[in-house]
Amino acid sequence: MTVPTHDEAHEGTLGSRLNWLRAAVLGANDGIVSTAGLVVGVAGATDDRSALLTAGLAGLLAGSMSMAAGEYVSVSTQLDSEKAALALERRELREQPDAELEELTELLEQRGLTRDVAREAAEQLTERDALKAHARVELGIDPDDLTNPWHAAWASFLSFTVGALLPLLAIVLPPAAWRLGVTVLSVLAALVLTGWLSARLGSANPGRAVLRNVGGGALAMGVTYAAGVLLGAAGV
Repeated sequence: MTVPTHDEAHEGTLGSRLNWLRAAVLGANDGIVSTAGLVVGVAGATDDRSALLTAGLAGLLAGSMSMAAGEYVSVSTQLDSEKAALALERRELREQPDAELEELTELLEQRGLTRDVAREAAEQLTERDALKAHARVELGIDPDDLTNPWHAAWASFLSFTVGALLPLLAIVLPPAAWRLGVTVLSVLAALVLTGWLSARLGSANPGRAVLRNVGGGALAMGVTYAAGVLLGAAGV
């Protein structure tokens, strides 16, 4: 029989890590698709390297900052909700401890414990740390590990930037005749990878995820390239 070691990841920790990995993969995917669509669209209108670099950098910075700001606002709202719920729970424990003990007992019963065992467990958990017990069992919150909006913002910023660098470098580094082809092929290959990773992390079907990812990216590049060609032909 295998004996668990202290280095093994517990379910909650593992789930948290998978969520972060999934968010990082999706952020990188957003960076790839949005920047690829931008630079390919500009490439449809002009082959000037400076224009392509300027457009790509602008898209990278705008996208990464937008992702970071959006994630910060979203997670800050979640953090405020968690703090408010903990404050309410703290007040209820102070004002009506008996009712809260009964509530914890019922919640443990709902998880499959008998009434007597649930009562004993609730009493022991309450004696050890009543707020932490109610936060975890009733609210699904770990008061020692609240969400951090700054961590989320930086993670989104970095993942988007990493993804956006691929189409940016692919469009400006090769010779003019190869730029479009190299960019499209490298972007599609990257979308295959991010689609597969996101599916594996979410325990979904990799084939369908890859097809959706590649199809969406190809459509985005096709539409923006056609728009660039039309604007270039019109002299805009």
